[in-house]
Amino acid sequence: MTRGVKFEGPSSRFDERVLTFRDPDGLLLELVASPRSSRVEPWRDGPVPAEHAIRGVHGVTIWEDGDRGTAALLTGTLGFRPAGEEGQRLRFESDAAGTGTVVDLRRAPRFWRGAGGVGTVHHVAFRVASDEAQLACRAQIDQLGIEVTPVVDRQYFRSVYFREPGGVLFEIATDGPGFATDESPAELGSSLKLPPMYESMRDRLVRALPSVRLPQVASPEV
Repeated sequence: MTRGVKFEGPSSRFDERVLTFRDPDGLLLELVASPRSSRVEPWRDGPVPAEHAIRGVHGVTIWEDGDRGTAALLTGTLGFRPAGEEGQRLRFESDAAGTGTVVDLRRAPRFWRGAGGVGTVHHVAFRVASDEAQLACRAQIDQLGIEVTPVVDRQYFRSVYFREPGGVLFEIATDGPGFATDESPAELGSSLKLPPMYESMRDRLVRALPSVRLPQVASPEV
């Protein structure tokens, strides 16, 4: 509360400790203390002590009116495995280690179908290592009778999009070519980079984007 952010918790979920709060747009967020984060090296030069630093995105929670086939898609097509159930929440995990490996399906009666807007997540992205893996996954989705887009070139990666049975927009994105295609890794995030197709919109996008204040890190003494 020293920063004026209201929160709930901590509470326990699947043997993890969770703090819940909302961002300025009303989006529900959580800080999760998980053994998965111990495998990720924290940012040691940041304004937050390393032992308390955020290590990455733990996972995502999908809210849906029951389960209209989302669980079957996650396990049968996207390669997740069931990892537990608590109340109305089903947990799925990938075989990868570290953060970003968890999908929770929260069954909320009469919850609305997936939609965009302020205070919502536009889509959930899943990564694949190669173009070949992406095309194989796309073919499986298509065989299920789910409408899926052609491959879209996003300059930094290639994507396909579809709505899973509960209406949430999913993306399958390749790892490559990567975000260091037009700036060095040391400069990532320090300026606004746009794919060529959006350069004509730069001024309008800059005016619409919220201001970002980078943390001030003290220089080491010599």
